[in-house]
Amino acid sequence: MKRWVLLIGFVCFCTSNFAQNVLYRNDKIISKSLAERWELEPEFQKGTFRLTSYKPFYITAGRWSSNPNKQPQSENPNYTVPTPTDYNNYEAKFQLSFKTKVLQSIFWGHGDLWLAYTQRAHWQIYNTSISRPFRELNYEPELMLNFGIRAKILGFDARTLGISMNHQSNGRDLPRSRSWNRIIFHAGLERGNWILVFRPWVRLPDEEDENPLISDFIGRAEANVIYTFGNHSIYLITTNSLSIKNNRGSAQLNYVFPIRANLRGHFQIFDGYGETMIDYNHRQTTIGLGISFVDW
Repeated sequence: MKRWVLLIGFVCFCTSNFAQNVLYRNDKIISKSLAERWELEPEFQKGTFRLTSYKPFYITAGRWSSNPNKQPQSENPNYTVPTPTDYNNYEAKFQLSFKTKVLQSIFWGHGDLWLAYTQRAHWQIYNTSISRPFRELNYEPELMLNFGIRAKILGFDARTLGISMNHQSNGRDLPRSRSWNRIIFHAGLERGNWILVFRPWVRLPDEEDENPLISDFIGRAEANVIYTFGNHSIYLITTNSLSIKNNRGSAQLNYVFPIRANLRGHFQIFDGYGETMIDYNHRQTTIGLGISFVDW
């Protein structure tokens, strides 16, 4: 009961802070443009150190996996789990994500510096045999330099361009520890109801490498394709290793739909490698159904 009270309180707190990132008009949710999300125009600027949403915020109470990773492996033998754990095919999943602007109108008035944080949790809440543990928690702080631009590319309006320093880890001890550091480049384009965001990256060297081939499995680039229509939205997140010989990656398809007033349902399908850090070289298909609070 204590866990549920904490979870409900946490959800209420976060939704009250992040609801400003979508507009509500007669119970119809109007997704924001890139200019609004990144405060690119004077009328959208809200100053520094104000929390706004970054990536989607959702809770999936029922998530099914075709192939739970019961014994995580690594190319580094020190990070290979010696014995399997009896994980269920069903678990709960949630993601929270926010950002705040720490410097505004730098580099001759064209750039903004943002600090962001994303956390994903996979909770074996239905697994009473192993006392309902959190199977995996992923922490992702990010420092981003973002520039507003205006250019036409293949019929789309290019609106953002930037670079970020990104760290992602699961905060675990040996042998389940996983982490990497990246320099990520990003560009955002839009046209009508469509938004495209491209994020190629370069992984930084790590002397004590916990996951040596993570780039060959999770990938070296990410593409987000977002489409909104009426009170619905569909977004696809794909990653790819950019390798011809051993091409790997993942695809996550999300459909967000209205339930009642501001409450929205969230249907998610994932296939590929790296749904979590511990699963970076483990392939599975997952299907989840839950509720969404803040979308792209």
